[in-house]
Amino acid sequence: MVKETGEVEMIMMRIMGLIFDPNLNTTVIVLLDPKQERVLPIWIGPMEGNAIAMGMEKVITPRPMTHDLMKNILEEFQVEVIKVVVTELKDDTFYALIHLIIEGKELEIDSRPSDAIALAVRAEAPIYCTEKVLDAAADLGLLKQRSDIDESEDLKKWLEGLDPDVFGKYKM
Repeated sequence: MVKETGEVEMIMMRIMGLIFDPNLNTTVIVLLDPKQERVLPIWIGPMEGNAIAMGMEKVITPRPMTHDLMKNILEEFQVEVIKVVVTELKDDTFYALIHLIIEGKELEIDSRPSDAIALAVRAEAPIYCTEKVLDAAADLGLLKQRSDIDESEDLKKWLEGLDPDVFGKYKM
């Protein structure tokens, strides 16, 4: 889905980390709002988690992986990835948009958050989350203050304690 952009209140996020959950065979990408210190976990598939990790570590593969290919195509057509935004949490699923500039026009492309983030780390584009998503996550008990997490072990324990059925399982 492609549509012209609209105005929405967005919070800049950064990737705090990736945690693999062997019990559910999923990865959790943990986003951090550096200003208010809010921590948001998003459950994604293990392959998507690997794609994000490879992008973060700038791993060079002998042949382009999917998100590298996507970045290469966009660059070849002089399309700039200006940001990605996690826009919604509905029916236990997160939604995202990839914001592009092509020929001076800004477009939004519908995406899974994992794909948007994997592209963002490769394109060095900022990652945002709408305030609406953070509010919805807080209502579900998914949002946590960073000050409540002293070390990665505390974060892991908190994530393990969340009931995936309240949040929903990873969906495509």
